[in-house]
Order: sequence, then C-alpha cells, then structure tokens
Amino acid sequence: MIEKLNGILETFKEINRKLTLPDVLSDQEEMIRLSKERTRLEPIVEVIKSYMEAVDSVQEAEEILKNSKDDELVEMAKMELDENREKLPEYEEKLKFMLLPVDPNDDKNIIVEIRAGTGGNEAALFAGDLFNMYQRYFDLRGWKMDMMDTNPGEVGGFREIVFNVKGESVYSRMKFESGTHRVQRVPSTESSGRIHTSAATVAVLPEVDDVEIDIKNEDLRIDVFRSGGNGGQSVNTTDSAVRITHLPTNIVVSCQDERSQHKNKARALKILKAKIYDAELQKQEDEISSSRKSMVGSGDRSEKIRTYNYPQNRVTDHRIGLTLHKLDRVVDGSALDEIIDALILAEQEEKLREAES
Repeated sequence: MIEKLNGILETFKEINRKLTLPDVLSDQEEMIRLSKERTRLEPIVEVIKSYMEAVDSVQEAEEILKNSKDDELVEMAKMELDENREKLPEYEEKLKFMLLPVDPNDDKNIIVEIRAGTGGNEAALFAGDLFNMYQRYFDLRGWKMDMMDTNPGEVGGFREIVFNVKGESVYSRMKFESGTHRVQRVPSTESSGRIHTSAATVAVLPEVDDVEIDIKNEDLRIDVFRSGGNGGQSVNTTDSAVRITHLPTNIVVSCQDERSQHKNKARALKILKAKIYDAELQKQEDEISSSRKSMVGSGDRSEKIRTYNYPQNRVTDHRIGLTLHKLDRVVDGSALDEIIDALILAEQEEKLREAES
C-alpha cells in the first residue's frame, strides 16, 4: 500500500517537473495531457499526504510511549496516538475509492444523440424536454454545447437531435444518461385526461481524435441531398445535406443543419467516428461476463434506465432504485446532479466489490 502511494507521489512530482520543461511548454497537446493528469491526481495526492502524516505521527507516538519516561510527554503522545488512529480508517476508505481504475474516456468531450421512441408526437415532445433539461444542466456546469443535427417533430420537440458538449470531465458524468428514458403524463393533445407513456433514447458518445479512429475513404459511401426543414433561406434549394454510410459496420449518419456541404460532411464524419468508437466499446462490454457487467455503466442502449412521472412529480432511476419526488427540479437541471452523483457512487462501490473479491 505505502509503496503504491509513494509511486503516485513520484508520478505527481515528475509531472510537475515536466510541466516546467521548454520542450513540453512548446507542445500544446502534451501540455494539455499532463495538465489533465495533474488535475486528476491533485485530490489523491492531498489525501495521500494527509494519510502518510497520520501514519508517521502514529509511529512517532508509539516510539515515545515505548521509550520515554517523561509523564507529560507520554500523555501528549497518547492523545496524538488516539487522534491519528481515528483518522487512518477514514483516509484509507477515501483512498480505496480514489485508487479505483479510471475510465480512460472520462475526460473526453461528448456527442449526444436524443431520439424519439414509442409514443408518436408525445415522444418527440419528450425528446425536446430531455434536450431542454440537458441544456439547462450544461449551463449550470459551465459546459459549452454546439448543435450538430436536428430533425424537428411535427408538433414540436424532436424526432432526433444531435449535439456536441465540451467541458471538464463531461463524459464522466453524462455517460450515465445513455439508455431509454420513459415519461408518464397527460399529453397536451389528450382531451380525456388519460396518462400516456412514451419514451426517448439517449446515446452519449465520447468524442474521439483522428488518431483513435482511422476511417478509410473506400469504406465510405457519401450521398448528398437537399436539406429538409421548416423553411428559411437556402432550405431545399441546394444539395448541402450529407449522408455518410460506413460500409464495414453499416453505420449511417447524416447532417443538414449547415448551409455548407463541406461543414455538414465534417460534422457527419465527427459523429460517425464517435459511433464507430462507441460500437467498439459496446463490443468490449458484451465480451465481459454478465456477472461482472456494470449495473450503472453505459450498458445496453435499449435498457430502460429512468422514468419521469409528471402527475406525482417523481423521477425513478431503475438501475439503482433511486426515487426523487422533485421532477420539476430534475427537468430544470438543478437536481440532475443528485441522480448522477448517486450513480457514480454506485459504480464506485461496484468496482470496489470487484477489486476486493
């Protein structure tokens, strides 16, 4: 244990040293990589130092009790010993969680795809509500969102919407949103006041660099077509929309929000790379035995993960059995962190059980 902790301290020290070197300062990518690693290690290093100080204090106090004949010094050593022995289990528990394996994608930006599922127009409206919830949540966390593609619903909301989110550790929190979200409420179009159930699916994809996914031109079929939309200049007047099919996987993406065919192609390629990378992640997860598959990880996209019940102002996350009677605060983004924090804790506890088994 101590050897492992000393190794982390040495790594942290080496990162700080490298960040002062001229060749690193002139390499922006390496600077960003080292800075992110330093930020990740900082809270761990702080706890390690406190833990080691407590260990040293216990050892010093035990040495005094063993060898000293000074009553006053012995009394002080007893107090020091009791105080630091109480601290050690707390530090050890913190370090257990902090030293769990880290998802290599946690620091990445994301591409989010929300699609209306079962429920017709009400599903499209719900997809729009989910988008609004996330948009407010991103604002609260200071993350930046960029629209990539939209397909509006007939009476509002979206049949499909795709957007990019950038910020600190975006994927680490948003990855838990992947799956099927279900809503129970009385639709505005329902005259008899009956509660309907409809659904929308959310896919949260880690954004990938070109070096991570190599796509060959011969593996792509690119089609151009005229943008569809609700009117406006240049809509349906030029072949600016782009549809790209990745032949080996049969993954299809399209973009039509930009007026430039070149920009739409670039955005479509970005989404395609994220989807291919995500498909590989899903394949790896499927290869893990069912007994070790995470309850709260990215999981199966078709899995029903959460229900939003409007008449009872209730939200239930089915993966961990969490129910909050504050739907209004969840959908305005202010209470979404309560759910995400609980999911993160559940995943950490699951990893800890695996590590100890």
